[in-house]
Amino acid sequence: MTDHVILSAAKNLYNKGDAEMRSTGGRRNGLIIMSVLFLLSLFAVGGFRVQADEATETENKEERTFTVGFDAEFPPYGYKNEDGEYVGFDLDLAEEMCKRRGWKLVKQPIDWDSKDMELSSGNIDCIWNGFTIQGRENDYTWSTPYVDNSQVVVVRADSEIQKPADMAGKVVIVQSDSSALAAFRGDDATEENRKLAESFAELQQVADYNSAFMNLEAGAADAVCLDVGVAKHELENRGDAFRMLQDIISTEQYGIGFKLGNTALRDQVQETIDEMAADGTFAKIAEKWDLADSVCIGKEKKEETTESAAEGTEQEASEKQEKTFGERFISITKQLWRGMLASLAIFFLTLIFSIPLGLLLNAVRMSRVKVLQWIARIYISIMRGTPLMLQLLVVFFGPHFIFGIETSSTYRFYAVIIGFSLNYAAYFAEIFRAGFEGIPIGQREAADVLGYTRSQTYWRILFPQMVKRVIPPVTNEIITLVKDTSLAFALAYTEMFTLAKQVTAAESSILPLFIAGLFYYIFNFIVAFIMERVEKKLQYYDRKK
Repeated sequence: MTDHVILSAAKNLYNKGDAEMRSTGGRRNGLIIMSVLFLLSLFAVGGFRVQADEATETENKEERTFTVGFDAEFPPYGYKNEDGEYVGFDLDLAEEMCKRRGWKLVKQPIDWDSKDMELSSGNIDCIWNGFTIQGRENDYTWSTPYVDNSQVVVVRADSEIQKPADMAGKVVIVQSDSSALAAFRGDDATEENRKLAESFAELQQVADYNSAFMNLEAGAADAVCLDVGVAKHELENRGDAFRMLQDIISTEQYGIGFKLGNTALRDQVQETIDEMAADGTFAKIAEKWDLADSVCIGKEKKEETTESAAEGTEQEASEKQEKTFGERFISITKQLWRGMLASLAIFFLTLIFSIPLGLLLNAVRMSRVKVLQWIARIYISIMRGTPLMLQLLVVFFGPHFIFGIETSSTYRFYAVIIGFSLNYAAYFAEIFRAGFEGIPIGQREAADVLGYTRSQTYWRILFPQMVKRVIPPVTNEIITLVKDTSLAFALAYTEMFTLAKQVTAAESSILPLFIAGLFYYIFNFIVAFIMERVEKKLQYYDRKK
């Protein structure tokens, strides 16, 4: 249904442009632009389907859905594997729990900084992703602890740091809003850790652990403090370049966090988790992810050895190292394909909606009615004066926190398109205004003398000239839009760059980020080439004369 609405709108826009621009050369050029936009919409809808079909199918099912919010760059608890699937210890637990209860599991990667808003707005049912209880006891309704976790320090193999005290005067990195950060600066931090943090040259915060290790490898930092499970995974995948200190910074326990007061759902999940612990399933899943020593539930059912799981992990690591660069490049590109389609969908749909909206906004801005002028000016001022990321958050979370409206999982994509379109419409409106105001007033006066109506003057005389004048600045905005699609990560929408970061975390390699950068460059090159051809087509005179 949504696809038909989008295509219908694009066709109407095309037909209107065709009807009103058929008679002159300038109108013919406008028709070319409208045709291009219509064709691009077909690609956009295709990209949208790739992302939306799964969510739509989930909503159409009658069984109870259980949406788990997790950080997709947090192996081994949750991340994207080489097959493009979200996997991990916590996700395996959630999948087994849903299977036993007859629920449909929805794995929803989220921006970790927005986890509370995701939970409060009902977009996710719980946070299940190596989520520390200590320091958050009164903020969520918790399950019983299921993992005993420790915060450890990882340094380069050749580092002079041998114990935590050696980090004095060093640059230490932690993930933002993490247990490691709380261990140094949280309300429950020990006096010893507080003094240790004060001795650091700097305590830096990064969005993900892949960024942390990139800083450490490049020499921009001296140590990384993180969860022991994550540390083991990273050391296993990154070879001998790093080592882990024996001393532990702090200990805590992991639990499943539900919205405060949602005891009914917590009790259902807890009942099933206890069953899994009692029959040994929980211990088997822990062994699979080499976390058997960390679990604190159902230990009496735990197997004696984990040799088979360890051998499997070593074999996977060996296979990963044996791949040639070309094979890895192709494999990663295949994993990033869905993200490329998502970015293309954001790009094309934003153009389709923001350009006509920008024309409308420009008409209001240039209206003779002062009230309408001021409304347009205030809107443009807000859109240009506040960050796009903030606007996306308002569009997505606003309906719930302002109006109390519950939103569906598919609204995440719509919010991205709405936010981008509203933002870029403001910029296009000002560009169009500059184009119109650059046209000599004598052309309007001549049109009046010749008996043209206001509509005829606009579409047959002013609009074609405006289009010709604004192509260069419009090209700049379109190129910026290509790169800005990465800001969709603020709404946990998995576009190109977000997916590249997830694959980077899983692969423990920076290659996915370079491939993403190559994609952006090639696509921007194509955009610039097309717009240059359009600009030459709109030249009405020979500049050499």
